[in-house]
Amino acid sequence: MGKIFLMGIIGLIINSMVLAQEKPKKAVFIILDGISYDVIQQVETPHIDRIAAAGGFSKAYVGGGRGSYSETPTISAVGYNSLLTGTWVNKHNVFDNDIQRPNYNYWTVFRYLKEAMPSAHLAIFSTWLDNRTKLIGEGMAATGNYFLDYSYDGFELDTILYPHDPEKKYISEIDEKVSKEASRYILENGPDLSWVYLEYPDDMGHRFGDGSELYDAVKEADRQTGKIYDSVLERIDRGEDWLVIVTTDHGRQPDTGLHHGGQSDRERDIWISTNANGLNDYFKNQQVAIVDILPTLLRHFQISVPEENINEIDGVSLIDSISVYHPKIEKNDNEIIFKWAFMGEETEDIEIWGAYTNKFRQTGEEDKYHLFGKVKGSKGTYSIPISNLQKEQVKILFKGKRNTVNKWIVNKK
Repeated sequence: MGKIFLMGIIGLIINSMVLAQEKPKKAVFIILDGISYDVIQQVETPHIDRIAAAGGFSKAYVGGGRGSYSETPTISAVGYNSLLTGTWVNKHNVFDNDIQRPNYNYWTVFRYLKEAMPSAHLAIFSTWLDNRTKLIGEGMAATGNYFLDYSYDGFELDTILYPHDPEKKYISEIDEKVSKEASRYILENGPDLSWVYLEYPDDMGHRFGDGSELYDAVKEADRQTGKIYDSVLERIDRGEDWLVIVTTDHGRQPDTGLHHGGQSDRERDIWISTNANGLNDYFKNQQVAIVDILPTLLRHFQISVPEENINEIDGVSLIDSISVYHPKIEKNDNEIIFKWAFMGEETEDIEIWGAYTNKFRQTGEEDKYHLFGKVKGSKGTYSIPISNLQKEQVKILFKGKRNTVNKWIVNKK
């Protein structure tokens, strides 16, 4: 008994040492404004490429469900908020760059981390002040009254140091300032979660459309991204576990590339470059979405999220195993048919749940869901009589072992 007891004590000590040596998890996501998928494919971007070489690169999309209740304008602030909240515009309610009435019931990744880890060190480096004050909603009661630990933004409002020239060179100068500070601060302080936002490529797209000016701006953004990544690599060498995600917020208008906002393929097609380990087959083999970045960050940090929040997230994680993705709902004269793509275990079931209310969107309260049925996930389909769902709106959950996805039924009056 003494020997067994001693071995048990040694085992506990070893386990404690392993836990103590677990690498601190950190993350930074970088949004480079207005670089469509075809442009990133054309322009040489060695630093975005080396990030992808450590993990992967994927075509992605913005814009929600084209022609559906979740269709989302391909506009900058709208895209940022889809990333921040993991939801489309029907939920987060940011329809344009005015950001008039964000629905803060849908938490940003900063709030998720702060709620789960109150000591988390949060930082933002941004060419646009509204990213912090309106989208993140720093210091607001509606967002939980929390503040970021470090913010480096608002320089676009300083017309003395940065006169607003029509060529938008002042934005280029601000991007350089912001990226340098992000590189310095990440190297010296290693915040747990950082957002870096650089604007200049989109300005060149609006001014010149497709051509050398836009491509040169992309190269500059790539160089600035490389400096930030160099700092991350030094932090990794110190024993930290860093997730880096680089993406854009929308594509560009067909033909000229001058503008964006519509639902053409080119305006919807974006990309994601990441150093992530454990990228799953969904990332490798599907066109992923900007809303998938938030659940990926949550999975990286391994934090608990309230179930009522999980039920509202429109994306799925790009790392580790998932069960279900790409939910669909079809109707005929007699049936409601639920369909999904499956990546779970052979014996795994998918449960179909429905709620007839939308309290969460209205007040942040939890909706009551009812189980409609359970079926082997590999079947990929389940149906119920259409008479069961003669409601103006029904929220549907597809629940698997490793993740949940959702879809709304919206019946026009």
